[in-house]
Amino acid sequence: MTNLILASSSRYRVELFTRLNLPFEHHSPDIDESPHPHEAPSALAVRLAETKARALRERFPQHLIVGSDQVAVCGDQILGKPGDRDSALRQLRLQSGKTTVFHTAVALYNSLENSLESTEVTTRVAFRELTDDEIRRYLDLEQPYYCAGSFKSESLGICLFKSAESPDPTALIGLPLIATSELIRHAGITII
Repeated sequence: MTNLILASSSRYRVELFTRLNLPFEHHSPDIDESPHPHEAPSALAVRLAETKARALRERFPQHLIVGSDQVAVCGDQILGKPGDRDSALRQLRLQSGKTTVFHTAVALYNSLENSLESTEVTTRVAFRELTDDEIRRYLDLEQPYYCAGSFKSESLGICLFKSAESPDPTALIGLPLIATSELIRHAGITII
């Protein structure tokens, strides 16, 4: 059994974490992801990542537990996972011709030492002006109903963009691997 745990049920985060070529297990943290009143989007992302990492401490008392979360904001509106086609259509219409900011946080909790480190990576996505026909065709092809912002940047969703700016190219997919690998190295694990 490994002592590295990814606190996630997201297949996207599991796929990303696999890139680090480290033995790990993944388990759902099953937490309440509701925002607190007046909570800033970046603070929400960090709090949720930390809460996910800590949520598994009793099951894994001698482990390094990684939690991550992402909060998308267009204007002053937080964009969660749309869940269905109509909500995704509304989200993509809202983002058309605008910039959406994605706050992706990662936390590493050492359950043996009860210590926690976390960081947040900001990604700015400028969307092209999108027609309703383009949006509908895109939704028919990818059905991104469980992705914040209603697109999959790792596949066809990238065609919706005018530009994307981020210090960590995997942050937009949901797990900033540069930041994650830095936290893991700081905890004493050699990656390469």
